[in-house]
Amino acid sequence: MNKIDNRYKELYKAHYPKVMRLCLGYVAGDEDLAKDLSQEIFIKIWENLENFRSESNISTWIYRISVNTCLSKLRTKKKNSRTIGLVDVPDIIEEHSNADRENQLARLYACIKKLSETNRAIILLVLEGLPQHEISDIIGIKHDAIRTRIHRIKNQLTKCVSNE
Repeated sequence: MNKIDNRYKELYKAHYPKVMRLCLGYVAGDEDLAKDLSQEIFIKIWENLENFRSESNISTWIYRISVNTCLSKLRTKKKNSRTIGLVDVPDIIEEHSNADRENQLARLYACIKKLSETNRAIILLVLEGLPQHEISDIIGIKHDAIRTRIHRIKNQLTKCVSNE
């Protein structure tokens, strides 16, 4: 096995769960579609790994490929209306009973679907736990603007979930 094969296997093992969760967020919890997208993303990573110039962190590069692939797929399939699976959503959903929490999460993801493509990408990366500077690199927007957008998106989602 050569050096690229080993590197790819390490990247796949380290990043597949994160890429899969990101894809699930974009495709409203459709696990089969998320798996297809994840596979497509890792094929792109494999095809371009030798060309990676290390100008950014490898995880930033992988997320950028992931976001671009998901956005491209959404542009061609805008009719998806399923609800997204449950994830831990800090700062937006308060602790309630499981039924209340599931209901709030369903409303939250319905609200996320209403966001612009860029804002949806930003909040899904926030929910994935990425640092703001890395989100800035992935999305291609200055860090100060990302910080402001995250604050506005969280306020918008809080109001939407609360039916305000």
